[in-house]
This record gives sequence, structure tokens and C-alpha cells, in this order.
Amino acid sequence: QVQLVESGGGLVQLGGSLRLSCAASGRIFSINVLGWYRQAPGKEREMVATITTEGSTNYGDSVKGRFTISRDNAKNTMYMQMNSLKPEDTAVYYCNAVSRTSAGYLYNSWGQGTQVTVSS
Repeated sequence: QVQLVESGGGLVQLGGSLRLSCAASGRIFSINVLGWYRQAPGKEREMVATITTEGSTNYGDSVKGRFTISRDNAKNTMYMQMNSLKPEDTAVYYCNAVSRTSAGYLYNSWGQGTQVTVSS
């Protein structure tokens, strides 16, 4: 199993910045892709950004050019730098890991979430 713990959320004003962190533990070697997802009240959870073991990244359209995902494999930690924050970025942000079992099956692991609130 993989355990994920997020940190770094908080309250920030329009145009401000935050950096989220996600520390992974457990079966680290089995992780294929790490990612950030978010869920605002009354909305479905959406992909924000993902990063593969090789460092390939993918971003949701609404955050391209403002958010940057990165990972430090030595520290088993993933980060997301969020700049130019907008009120519509307000949500609970979740860390996700897609891992592969020894039998070759993929499974998802989720963190507990961290609240990001952007005030106008």
C-alpha cells in the first residue's frame, strides 16, 4: 500500500501563491504516476496536474501556465507551486498515486486532502 500526506494549504488572496506538498510512504517503488486533484463544493473531483516517474507532466486547462508540478524522488515528495491564484481555485486538493501491484494491476491511493481558499 501507498500512504500519502498533503500539506501546504491555506487562505490566500487573489493573485497570491501557495505550494502544496505530498509525502509518500509505503510501497514507493510501485508508484507509476503522482498527481493533484481538487474538488470544490458541489462539483466533481477534477484533475489538476500529474507527473510520471520519468518526469512527464500534464495539466488541466484551467491551471496551465499558473501551476507547476514537480517531484523529488530522493525525498519521496511531490510538490505543486500555485501562482496567480483565483477564487475559482478554491477547493480541497488531494494527492493521488497510481501504483502497480506485483501482479500487474493498477490501483489508486489518495491523501486526506488539504483546503485551499482564495479570497477576492
